[in-house]
Amino acid sequence: MNGNYNSYGTSWADQWDDGPDPIMVGSNNKSNGGGATTKYKEKLGEGLGKTKTVASSGIKKLKDGTSVGIHWIKTKYSKATQKH
Repeated sequence: MNGNYNSYGTSWADQWDDGPDPIMVGSNNKSNGGGATTKYKEKLGEGLGKTKTVASSGIKKLKDGTSVGIHWIKTKYSKATQKH
């Protein structure tokens, strides 16, 4: 290592992460007037709405597929028992 570089007292993030620090949700930083918090809440609400829609359609497909599968099994079973 280079002798001029002293990493004593710095964290891993200080040494390796050169990006900006993330904005803490719920922090008392009022410098932006709450606009960022409102924006994140809107995005979160949109995301939850999309998630709900996808989950709803997935459950409907699962329910329909299960119904078709059970009907198929019943039909196969009844055909097998009628042959005897």
